[in-house]
Amino acid sequence: MELSFHSRKIEARIIGPDGQQLTRSIEIRKDPITGRSCRITFSRSLEKEAATDALPPRPPGADQSADCPFCSHRLEQATPRAVAGLLAKGRQRYGDSVLFPNLFPYGAYSAVSLLGDRHYVEIGTARPATYRDCFINCAEYLRKVLARDKEAVYVAITQNHLPAAGGSLVHPHLQVHADRPASNFHRFFQKRSSRFFAATGRGIFSAYLEKEMNDGRRYIGRTGQWHWLAAYAPEGFFEIWAICPGRFSMCELRAEEWHDLASGVILAQRFFRSLNRNAYNLGLLAVERPESRLELRVSLKVRANYAPWVRSDFTGYELMLGDMATFVAPEQTASRARPFWSK
Repeated sequence: MELSFHSRKIEARIIGPDGQQLTRSIEIRKDPITGRSCRITFSRSLEKEAATDALPPRPPGADQSADCPFCSHRLEQATPRAVAGLLAKGRQRYGDSVLFPNLFPYGAYSAVSLLGDRHYVEIGTARPATYRDCFINCAEYLRKVLARDKEAVYVAITQNHLPAAGGSLVHPHLQVHADRPASNFHRFFQKRSSRFFAATGRGIFSAYLEKEMNDGRRYIGRTGQWHWLAAYAPEGFFEIWAICPGRFSMCELRAEEWHDLASGVILAQRFFRSLNRNAYNLGLLAVERPESRLELRVSLKVRANYAPWVRSDFTGYELMLGDMATFVAPEQTASRARPFWSK
């Protein structure tokens, strides 16, 4: 059950418009955990990508807080409340974060947790304490859900930052989910981590992290117990992972561990900002069972900037062939991100 960092280099030979023969290099990598492959098409990095010369202008709605349902002056009237017995007064507060049910739920227990009352926050400028409080609010919600429904063990915290990442509102927030049916990723990672632990007595992400730390090329740094690295076979642009080895439950994380995660999220955002990107997705999954062997891992992926007629970062390759096609090697991502962890 050894983790294998498999890659294969291939070449495409063409005749360019000037009549000269050209050789284009592609590297196909297979993720050691999922077995899914990605393609790094190095020549595409030579193209000028639209809307990345500078940080994009403020998105539509950034200056229109009057009608925002998440701003405090409308929150009570425009957002839903939880059913009796789940949250006191139908909503839950921790620090500056307010949590309430998602008006358009994706599962049996689907909530929104606000990152404070600022209507628009530019990427990389939030305080770590803001994210910490929001994460803790999500974890407390999950504890209450599980006390009510012990089978809703498939949980997740996600973020769609700005419209380019699927965000419907610019007011910054996280989504938190708990359900009895497993998502595809929950189902796969639960099975893979259980089999790996049965064969080796180790957590699969701990083993992965150990290999990456020994290699060093994709390791970025750490914030407390969280280790940050560029994904070996990314499934999104400039994908960064955070792994908390030996930790299996969101509900059992301590406040300082949430703060350490929040600090790293802000550093990753600052790195994305240095690339003149302002939208990204975040995801943290867990299976809240005592016997779960799925360690906590966060994935962050940059998205194409929101601008008129900008090419999407997902094409037929991703949607129809199932292979992510990215342009920058993870080793380069790590090299460019590392300084943000050393400041």
